[in-house]
Order: sequence, then C-alpha cells, then structure tokens
Amino acid sequence: MFKKRFLPLLMMLCLLLCAFAAVTVAEEEEEVILIIYDAEGNVVGGGGEDGTEPILTPAPTPEPTPDPSLPVYEADGSILLTMSFTGDVTIGSNTQSGGKSIFDKELGANDGDINFPFKNTRDIFLSDDLTMVNFEGTLTTAGKNRDRLDNSFLFRADPKFVSMLPYGGVETVSLENNHVLDMGEDGLAETKKTLLSAGITYASEDEPAIFTVKGVKIGSLAYQGWRDRKEKLLGKIPGDIEDLRSRGCQIVIVSFHWGNEKDYAPTETQIALGRATIDAGADLVVGHHSHRINPIECYNGRYICYSLGNFSFAGHNKPDDMSTFIFQIRMRVRDGITTSEEFKIIPCRISSRTDKNDLIPTPYEKGNHIEAVLTNLSKNGKSLNYAVEEYPLKWSDEE
Repeated sequence: MFKKRFLPLLMMLCLLLCAFAAVTVAEEEEEVILIIYDAEGNVVGGGGEDGTEPILTPAPTPEPTPDPSLPVYEADGSILLTMSFTGDVTIGSNTQSGGKSIFDKELGANDGDINFPFKNTRDIFLSDDLTMVNFEGTLTTAGKNRDRLDNSFLFRADPKFVSMLPYGGVETVSLENNHVLDMGEDGLAETKKTLLSAGITYASEDEPAIFTVKGVKIGSLAYQGWRDRKEKLLGKIPGDIEDLRSRGCQIVIVSFHWGNEKDYAPTETQIALGRATIDAGADLVVGHHSHRINPIECYNGRYICYSLGNFSFAGHNKPDDMSTFIFQIRMRVRDGITTSEEFKIIPCRISSRTDKNDLIPTPYEKGNHIEAVLTNLSKNGKSLNYAVEEYPLKWSDEE
C-alpha cells in the first residue's frame, strides 16, 4: 500500500532531479572562456567568467610564408624576374611652408589612412617580383638642417608613414638625392633606420643594397649625378659594380638623381654617365630629379631610363605636368647569364584627380592621355642615338 501511494511521487521527484541536472550542465556549458593571445601566440589575458584561470589552449600554428629568396624556376630552368620602377616619392610636409601641408590635407580627405598614396597602384606592385622607388625626403622627427634654411623646400614625414611602402608593394628605395639631408645627418640616420625596420632596403652612394629575389642576388647602387661630379663618378662606378659582382650579384641596378628640373630630355652629362654605367657592367640604369618624364634608351642590350618623373609628390598641389609612368622590365637569368627580355610602361597621372594633385598616382584609362605620354617620350627621344623605337603598353604574352 505504501509503495503504491508513494511510487508516483518518487518517479516525479526523479524526473525533477534529472531536469535540474540538465539545466545545470547546460548552464555550465554556456560559460564563456576568453583567452587573449599576443602576436607570438603567448597568452596575455582572459579567464572564465567566475574568475578561474583560463584553459590554456595553444594558439593555432600559422601557415608557413613562402621564402621570397628561394629560387623559382621556369620550365626551361631559367628564372624570370618582373621588376617595377617609379620616380620621386615625396611625402610629409614642406617645413618651409606655413599652414596645413598638402600631404596632411589629403591624409584627412582619406580618413587618416596613412597608406592612401598607393591605393591605386598597389595591385600592380604586389603582382611583380620587385618594386623600387626614389624616396626623396626624410622619415624623422629631427629638426631642420641649419645649413639649408634658405631652401624653399625641406621635406619631413612622420616615421610611421613608412608603412605605406610595404603596404604599397615597395621593397627597396633609392636614397641618394638632394633632399635626404633636409633634416641633417641625424634625420638621415633615422630615415635609414626607419626604412630598415619596415623591411625596406635602401641604396645610397656608399651603401649599396643587396637582396635576393626568387633565388637571384641583386645589387643596387645610387648616386647624385650632377655635372660637377661627372669625372669622379666615371672613375668610381666601375669599381662599385665590380665589387657587387664579386659579392655574387647577378643583377646590378644603378639609380641616378641628375639632370635639370623640368627638362624632358637628358643632358650630355646624363647621357655620358648612363652609357658609361652600362659599359661598366650595370644591367639597368634608372633616373629621376627633373620632375618630368624622359625617353628611354636601349644601349648594348640594356635600358637607360633617364627620368621617371614624379610619382607621389607632396611638393606641389598642382604641377603644370602631372604625367608620369611606371617602368616595368622582365629580366631572365639562365646559366648565370642575365638578359633583359622586354619592358613595358604604364602611363599614369600623379593624382587620381585632374583638378589638383591628391598624391595618389593613378594609371591613365583614356586613350588620349596615354597617347600624350607616348608622343612625349618618342618626340624627346629623337636626338638620342639609342632611343627605343616604341613604348609597349603590354607584355608580349599579354592579351
């Protein structure tokens, strides 16, 4: 009688206990445990909601990054490199001007995005094997060079702006021009340190850059090629190139800051230095300073780009000529021998706008703009004995 009376109550009690246990387990399973890792995968914070120590689960192992220095062979056993070159990259402020700088205004217009100058060319530079620009200015907090206070332009950029270079696909720079000492020796030293800390190699007259791309060792030299330095450089450059060759460089690139501002064709000094540099064993010569594009020569199977003009240029809010171009070249290394396969140019405006310079280099899309660049280069190359006959806009295998 007792069992019959209390059996239903016992069964109901068991069901209630089971339901309570299930709710308890569910509540326990819903507890959120937050584990915070630093960049190296070390636990730096977090824990259970009840204050208990977190369960230490190792951070996921990142996928390995391909080593850019490892050889990448074509079907015939050669290595093919595609490299891009531009003219002047001048960012930051002209400390000789009052008020808000051109760069700061455009930085604000781009919501403070430090990397804005390369947003329309980034894909081009990320798809090649190497990109080099002429970095004309400083990345420093140092004060003005007191020996240059009479100059109209002294450029200084916050060191944090260096991020735009790796973001934009730039791997190396020429750092030999008439603005590297705008903030004195201390400013130049900080600029060099800042570039290296961002993974950007640089070349100056006494500091060649040496790096490896797809298994090919490349050496880069840079000089200020003014007329009064011609004889010194003619005696110095062959030894500098020979030194790079002795250190195993299979490709040698030489940059010159030279010529006259606003000139559309090279001077006799430029021509003499450019050809002598090829004769001394350089594989490519690229130039800048005139703020204007100059024609290209093919001399003894090697190219001389006398001036690549401006690129991202914070020195003027609307230069009277905003045309430029990206020079791209394919070099092939086979059995230790380097050949220049072909080149093409990408005509650009130094701005994404026509009404002002917004510091964002942008490839031309309209045929008449592209044709104007081609006509300019061809016309001003007529006086050069080795001027290229045409300026391809596509690779031979590009549709």
